[in-house]
Amino acid sequence: MNYDIIGDVHGQADKLEALLKRLGYSVRAGAWRKAGHTAVFVGDLIDRGPGQLRTLELVRDMIEAGSAHAAMGNHEYNAIGWATLEPPVTGRPLRAHSSAKQRDHQAFLSEVQPNSEVHRAWINWFRTLPMWLELPGLRVVHACWDEASIEQLRKVCGPDNLLTDRLLIDSHTKGKPEHKAVETVLKGLEVALPYGKSFFDKTKAQRWSVRVRWWHPGSTRLGDLALGIEDSELREMAHLPVDPKTIPGYDHYAPVFCGHYWMTGTPQPQTPKVACVDYSAGKGGPLVAYQWQGESVLCASSFAAAGR
Repeated sequence: MNYDIIGDVHGQADKLEALLKRLGYSVRAGAWRKAGHTAVFVGDLIDRGPGQLRTLELVRDMIEAGSAHAAMGNHEYNAIGWATLEPPVTGRPLRAHSSAKQRDHQAFLSEVQPNSEVHRAWINWFRTLPMWLELPGLRVVHACWDEASIEQLRKVCGPDNLLTDRLLIDSHTKGKPEHKAVETVLKGLEVALPYGKSFFDKTKAQRWSVRVRWWHPGSTRLGDLALGIEDSELREMAHLPVDPKTIPGYDHYAPVFCGHYWMTGTPQPQTPKVACVDYSAGKGGPLVAYQWQGESVLCASSFAAAGR
């Protein structure tokens, strides 16, 4: 089987259709298909873009037709938390309805209308998306393949790596191991800054930890590992040490594909075994795919893009 691993769509339906055409897919019997190929979406189908329902319906139809798989992204996970009340019912959602979070979800909410039948149906569909995929010869996860987090979740998730009601609640409860595990798998690995060090992110929130390139084991400087190091406050801390034991890396037999990281520039693997396929389609960049044909070592020539 050949797999075409597609990056974060974020409601960019036009870019998705253009990419599928470039990959050789066409609409037959109500779904996009290509003989001998399966599309694999790394999550973050929603939010930001102008084609929320078009994107969702296209991907759902492909999955139902057997021409695609999809993993859950943090935006689908966040949408579930936004729409789910704490138990016992307190009137409070698992994900707070702050103004900042409202902006994050606005494109999706505007198309489905909050609390409508359509909204509830898509939330239920999001819960059918696995938190990670293990396919013949490869793995797919939205943000980070961390063995410790994956093993923690294997103990408590449902069949096919699905969120259960209990896991949904526990993963929204800070301090529980399920919270840290889901945050790592769907939002990325973070490491604590040295004592007394912090910075303000783009939302003006103060942070005492930083998201890192988990695929770079052995690095010992913050500047080599931190994502968003171009931030002036972080740049001033680039020389600070990082314990290399906190960076898991990835050296397993099966390549792993992720999204999430808003990459720019020419698509290329992060390591011979790790490739990110998110090249900022939701912020004006192209929608990118990796055309996998069974290779164990990933190469730059297998990327394709559309919608620049």
